[in-house]
Amino acid sequence: MIVRIPGLLRSYTAGAAVVELPPPATLGDALKELDTRFTGFRFRIIDEQDAVRPHIKLFVDGVIARDLSARISAAQELMIVGALSGG
Repeated sequence: MIVRIPGLLRSYTAGAAVVELPPPATLGDALKELDTRFTGFRFRIIDEQDAVRPHIKLFVDGVIARDLSARISAAQELMIVGALSGG
């Protein structure tokens, strides 16, 4: 699986914009694997209640996903998108 990393999280991936993962069973498994490789990564995406943070959107093969238990073993791409904010 290809994971596309937004600019705001690339400091956790040593600047990598794309990371390859073996096919994970669920969306949560994909995020756990990313956190294993890049310590602290998951906490930037998932809050203390184990929910996707409001400013983060996850797209699995182009379809928005918020359920960490969603099966994605056949997916080709996970794209993480961070909302822009400002004043």
